Amino acid sequence: MRKHKGIPIANVYYLLAYAFEFIGDDNFERVGIEEFENQQDMIAALLESGISRLLKQGLHKEYLPRAESLPTVRGKINVRGTFANAIAHRKTISCEFDELTEDNAFNQILKTTARMLIASKDVRGKTRDGLKKEMLYFSEVSELDPRSIRWDLLRFSRTNHGYRFLVSLCQLVIEGMLMRDSEGDDTIAPEISEEQMHRVYELFLLRYFQKEYPQLKPAAPQIPWAVDDGYATMLPAMKSDITLQGNKRILIIDAKYYGETLQHQARYGSTSIHSGNLYQIFTYTKNMAAAHPDEDVSGMLLYARTEAALQPDDRFLMEGNAIYVRTLDLSLDFSDIESQLGMIAEIAGGSSCSTISK
Repeated sequence: MRKHKGIPIANVYYLLAYAFEFIGDDNFERVGIEEFENQQDMIAALLESGISRLLKQGLHKEYLPRAESLPTVRGKINVRGTFANAIAHRKTISCEFDELTEDNAFNQILKTTARMLIASKDVRGKTRDGLKKEMLYFSEVSELDPRSIRWDLLRFSRTNHGYRFLVSLCQLVIEGMLMRDSEGDDTIAPEISEEQMHRVYELFLLRYFQKEYPQLKPAAPQIPWAVDDGYATMLPAMKSDITLQGNKRILIIDAKYYGETLQHQARYGSTSIHSGNLYQIFTYTKNMAAAHPDEDVSGMLLYARTEAALQPDDRFLMEGNAIYVRTLDLSLDFSDIESQLGMIAEIAGGSSCSTISK
């Protein structure tokens, strides 16, 4: 079983399956039973499988504004452009119109990402060949500069909902794996960056609890500041990663994905929990407790386990509230990961209702 930083590629697949909400989808679960050399190869296989299904439905089209000089009127006449054509002795009319086209941002992102993966030596030949065949259907679609994509401008609706997962994969590749080689050219790293894996880890935890423990009302709410005068305008927003609510209990989980789970103080020869992390979860917990005085509120730092010998596993009682520091061992079989998450759900007052078995 291939691993990256101690995490089997198969487990990265399951993290993505929950984070991007394709768990239970037979089309993608077939990918999950394959062996992969690296994360890039696995993501490319997911993208190839997703585009294949997309093509059966037809590429998304949308109306986009066009400006073109034509022999006859189409849409609205651009007077200034038409006048310029007349001066240049061109017998055309400058027109502005909307055109229904496949050459839109969603298809452009898919094509751009697929082309980069096709060019990568870290993607196996079977997947590259599949992507190459699929790109024949994108002949009318332009490619983009991947570093200039405005992800925040994308809007999903009923007509393009099938693109949400695939575009999320593309964003993961471009923001989490795109790098420059020694010659200054764009290339794709074989593994997802730690920063993007942190985001995947956070989203995985939230989506996992939402799917497997809906009775705990998993959410990522903003926590109100407990201020005496009610004036909190200038205070920064407090947004938890995951909040679970059982019977008169609230558990706030702050997810952490680091290369090192503990901080080392060489001067004193000691190892301790990151102080900033502990201050943060304590602040979340106390402010949530102030907002819910009738609830038993506790907090938890949930680290993704690293390969370090020493891992945090503690419970502290701070001013009447329990603060847990736990590690989630992502190197184990996924059924064991589910067991770990089940124990966390029990702290919040939940019982297992897992729908996935390995």
